Amino acid sequence: MLSAMIKDHQAKQAAKKEDQERRRKEAIMSANELTQNLVDHLNVGVAQAYLNQKRLDAEAKQLHVGATNFAKQTSQWLALIENFNGSLKEIGDVENWAKTIENDMNVITTALEIAYKTSREK
Repeated sequence: MLSAMIKDHQAKQAAKKEDQERRRKEAIMSANELTQNLVDHLNVGVAQAYLNQKRLDAEAKQLHVGATNFAKQTSQWLALIENFNGSLKEIGDVENWAKTIENDMNVITTALEIAYKTSREK
């Protein structure tokens, strides 16, 4: 009877040991799965952040190129406007000069007419 009890105890111990080993393996597998899922979840976030950063860098580069082109065009427009403004000033000066000459010619014409009339009357 004692040997049967020992065999029974050893069988129960072996069964418990197998059950414990099975549970330990399940726990290790569950922990590995959890770790893998957490890493995958973090990797998705990191990958998304990397893609967003890449897209932002490309857009910043395009914005810089656009701003540089805009600055060049603005400088060209300013130069063109300054030239146009100078031309308008020159036209104003020419017009003023022409009016002055016209007034002088009118004065000379009037003086000549008066001189001619005076010389005819004598």
